[in-house]
Amino acid sequence: MIPSLTPLVSVITPVYNGAEYLAECIESVLAQTYPNWDHTIVDNCSTDGSLEIARGYAQKDQRIRICENEKFLRVNANHNRAFRQISPDSKYCKVVFADDWIFPECLERMVGIAEECPSAGIVGAYVLEGQYVACAGLPYKSKLFSGREICRERFLRGLHVFGPANNVLFRADLVRSRDPFYNESNLHADIESCIALLRACDFGFVHQVLTFTRERPGSLTAMSKDMHTIMAGKLHDLVMYGRDFLSQEELEACLERDLSDYYATLVGGLVRFQGKRFWDYHKRKLTEAGVGFSRLRLARVALKKVCLALINPLGSIQKVRQVANEFGGTTRPAVSSKEMR
Repeated sequence: MIPSLTPLVSVITPVYNGAEYLAECIESVLAQTYPNWDHTIVDNCSTDGSLEIARGYAQKDQRIRICENEKFLRVNANHNRAFRQISPDSKYCKVVFADDWIFPECLERMVGIAEECPSAGIVGAYVLEGQYVACAGLPYKSKLFSGREICRERFLRGLHVFGPANNVLFRADLVRSRDPFYNESNLHADIESCIALLRACDFGFVHQVLTFTRERPGSLTAMSKDMHTIMAGKLHDLVMYGRDFLSQEELEACLERDLSDYYATLVGGLVRFQGKRFWDYHKRKLTEAGVGFSRLRLARVALKKVCLALINPLGSIQKVRQVANEFGGTTRPAVSSKEMR
């Protein structure tokens, strides 16, 4: 490909103390088969040598530049600052997190779909999450999907084909149209931003593994799993955007289902002896969603599970073991915002 004949892709990498994997991240951008990109690394007051690593690469390749925060920002605020650094000449924007990486054909394949399908505001692909491939579920031969139908399927049946910004490509004009791009009060703002954008655009998809996401101790992903924040994120998205995609009857059914799942998760928190931080977070999120926290509903769900345990003790033991395996057997220590991405 000739760079002058291909649209510019602005790659952004927000980083805080990511020295362990930052070089691998940058090398994956340098290895792209797509030639026309620039890479901005936004350092969030790192203290571990991340900035020195980034500077080393910037000195060798003029397509790489460094943006240094004057003061430490929380996760989503730092990501928003990174989004504001995209080149004014870029047609597309791609996030590559400092502890993740992208496969060599990532930009080429994603831009190819976006250029072929102008109505696609977001392009996704399969993602390798540790050892497992995620974001499956779309018809193999199809590459363009209605944004409305993608979000309906997410709300109605839990279809998961987008989410972490590391595994999607955005049209840059959509990024510029939202400032801030992320809702800084939502831990799962990456998913929320996709849903908000898909109200007015379509979704492209490459049926190929193009990105890698790493889960590491102390990361935002690990903290989210420990706290089960995804339930709060799902409820937030349904309350905020459900009416844009669902009928009133569908919305009410989804709300009841998600609340049932939410309270089942909270009962799991009782079993795991989750502390004040867990309960304060979920009480606050239920209140923010406009439904409030109900001790009575929690007690009813807990009582139902106790009754089921008495009826089927063997099945209950297996379920407890499953929960223990999913949550590592013990509750992880609290994670500060500085330990997250």
